[in-house]
Amino acid sequence: MKKMFIASTSTIHGSNYLEYIFPELKLFFKDVKELVFVPYARPSGISYDSYTAIAKAAFSKLNISVKGIHEFQNPKEAITNAQGIFVGGGNTFELVSKLYEHELLSTIKEVVESGTPYFGTSAGSNITGPTMKTTNDMPIVYPPSFDTLNLINFNLNPHYFDPDLKSKHKGETRETRIKEFHQFNETPVLGLREGSWLTVKDKQVVLKGTLSARLFLKDKTPVEISANSDLSYL
Repeated sequence: MKKMFIASTSTIHGSNYLEYIFPELKLFFKDVKELVFVPYARPSGISYDSYTAIAKAAFSKLNISVKGIHEFQNPKEAITNAQGIFVGGGNTFELVSKLYEHELLSTIKEVVESGTPYFGTSAGSNITGPTMKTTNDMPIVYPPSFDTLNLINFNLNPHYFDPDLKSKHKGETRETRIKEFHQFNETPVLGLREGSWLTVKDKQVVLKGTLSARLFLKDKTPVEISANSDLSYL
């Protein structure tokens, strides 16, 4: 049975890394003593060791140890034997490139579908859908494919934000970009706002947090999805 915690972001304003979801993470990982952390997205280009240290510090507050996947001699075995998996945010292109390089996508998909708890933030959430095509990131590297884990039946746009009508910025909005995506793709897209997350239990997908999310379907007007809504129908 799939058990997933898919968060838009690791950090919200006025809060330390993961702090805003500590209570939920404690419950989600209640039977886990050690996590395998995937730091491949490395935000701002930080090293794997530096990124892993951030994750270690956060999860130490929950009495859960963390080991970076780069610290294992065999990354596939690390995923296969993991009690739980955490894929951090950063650049989705770099993350997906490394997952293909180490042939880890199918391994992660297999163990998660078999019940290994999966936690993702930002880029680590982006890859849970069929493709990474709705990421906000710059294409700094070119992965072999944009296909990702396909553990949920729709794409995500983490860090989704609404246009500021008072802003002087007249560039493209997130809604504009997602409409461009739907010129060539049928896949539904959920705009996941900061501080929101999805929980997945087997085939049930529920929006959590206090904010609504914005759902985009091809050739249809976007709609607001309220917190605690069941999105399994997608």
